[in-house]
Amino acid sequence: MKTLKIAIQKSGRLNEKSVELLKNCGLNFENYKSSLIAPVSNFPLEILFLRDDDIPEYVQDGIADLGIVGENVIEETEVQVKYLQELGFGKCSLKLAITNNSEITDLSGLNGKSIATSYPVILGKFLQKNGISSDIRTISGSVEIAPGLGLSDAICDIVSTGGTLKSNGLKPFADVMSSQAILIGREGIEQDDLVQELIQRIQSVLDAKDKKYVVMNAPKDSLPGILELLPGIKSPSVVPLAEEGWVAVHTVIEERDFWTKISQLRKLGAQGILVMPIEKICGRP
Repeated sequence: MKTLKIAIQKSGRLNEKSVELLKNCGLNFENYKSSLIAPVSNFPLEILFLRDDDIPEYVQDGIADLGIVGENVIEETEVQVKYLQELGFGKCSLKLAITNNSEITDLSGLNGKSIATSYPVILGKFLQKNGISSDIRTISGSVEIAPGLGLSDAICDIVSTGGTLKSNGLKPFADVMSSQAILIGREGIEQDDLVQELIQRIQSVLDAKDKKYVVMNAPKDSLPGILELLPGIKSPSVVPLAEEGWVAVHTVIEERDFWTKISQLRKLGAQGILVMPIEKICGRP
């Protein structure tokens, strides 16, 4: 049987979440922190640990079949790869930022100004789209210090919380693009049976994220109101109890709706509400 190869970040903000996702998919591998390649013992897959900038090209060139990398890295490297699945972690924004005392008030104020960035390709496309002519100065690392050193009038960089900008006397000015971790593949790989199985595993983990499995006892007379409140994945399961006039209701609730719906269920007479985490939801409707 052939062996697939998937490339993930060796270190950095996506490494831990990528490893967690693959392990939650039931893949067993060890020694990933001390090796560049980790074989999976229970699935025909090898995990390659690379610099994030190298992952898109490894996938494009067929060295790796799949990769997990930030969307911003894919766009900056301008490679030809297939987007297979948004993964929902590693979310951040690429933003333009200016100094707190800057006189720039809108995008047109960037005309003739200098902008420091580690993402010249993305920034160049953004400026061109908006009809702005600026001097793009490519810097690798520590972009935030460029205005303070007199190297640029503004910067374009990845922002997660904004704390680094604030500590360097900068403020966000405009959004350039949003990014998150993406599962990518070389062209045509999505037709492979092993790839489809791996994607299904990933989707089952993602579908279960931020959901709770809820079981409760409720008066049968309250059932119409409860069913209206709880759509479930398709619809709740209802099981008669030994006590006349009572039923057990099984359903799934989104984490963000949890406390609001629990309060409403109690008002409808629900009792003995049991809440459990969900590990995976297999089989998309």
